[in-house]
Amino acid sequence: MKKRTLFLLIFILAIGMILSACGESGKGSGGDDADKEAKTNLTMGTGSVGGVYYPLGGEMVNLWKDNIDVDGFDVSSVESGASVENIAKIQGGDYQLGIAQNTTLISAVDQTGEFEGKDSSDVAVIASLYPEAVQVATLESTGIESIADLKGKKVAVGPPGGATRAAAELILKAYGIEEGDYEAFEEGFGDAKSKLQNGTIDASIEVVGVPSSSTDELQAATKEVKFLDIEGDALQQVVDNSQYEAYTVEPGTYEWQKEPVQTVTAMALLLGSKSAVSEDLAYDLTKSLFENADKMSIAQAKLITKDSALTGVGDLPLHPGAEKYFKEVGIIE
Repeated sequence: MKKRTLFLLIFILAIGMILSACGESGKGSGGDDADKEAKTNLTMGTGSVGGVYYPLGGEMVNLWKDNIDVDGFDVSSVESGASVENIAKIQGGDYQLGIAQNTTLISAVDQTGEFEGKDSSDVAVIASLYPEAVQVATLESTGIESIADLKGKKVAVGPPGGATRAAAELILKAYGIEEGDYEAFEEGFGDAKSKLQNGTIDASIEVVGVPSSSTDELQAATKEVKFLDIEGDALQQVVDNSQYEAYTVEPGTYEWQKEPVQTVTAMALLLGSKSAVSEDLAYDLTKSLFENADKMSIAQAKLITKDSALTGVGDLPLHPGAEKYFKEVGIIE
């Protein structure tokens, strides 16, 4: 009898150890329980160095640290491939926050394009930040006069995992330029600026908040930055086949810009995980952002206002914590 009891005890202990090991294995491999648990130590995906997402993310992180008093709260921003990657990593549990274009989130919700067959149900909007313009830039010395002239040229089309790549392909196609008709460089904005400056590439297509610091730096170094318009039938084709809207970058947006630039725009959104960012913490993030945005130094911060807090959001899912704040201040009923 004693031997039988001892055997049962050993058997029960062994089963317990196996189950415990399985549980730890699930956590280590990014299992659902680990990924979906609400956290106070947050990671935010931004974009590439040279764009707006990266420095804006850094300033938002500092703002939150200065204004949110929650036990265990910490937040950091990391460089990433921007919109597509940020949405995927929020859904996967690697990031809890991220910045992305509204057009990209629409594709994720509809499971189209790069998100075909992929779940994004844990990703929600915290706020609309500012309008982004598609900027097609070259130098006067290249002799390029229009987007149609980019056939056969070397063109930076944005890093993998960002919305710029899809926008670049859409715009070039509207001008009859298909994949293979040009040499594509998958560069972040900072690297694209350097390659344009040293003549490695002929043009750069970016989806960026204007004015862009990297473009200002390129103009300071070369004194010959030239923007190419998206216009006419090509403009209409882009608008008809995407979520982008026609947009004019007015003279003076850059101090050295003399002429209007016809292009298209999307909205940059702050996104969060519905499960990993609690309602209370999302409320704090939203409130501190809108009530302290004027303390940030980046040019786009002046566009982060309550009046445009939901511009471009439409029917996209809203984080419950953000919704609570917007109801409190009368932005939504």
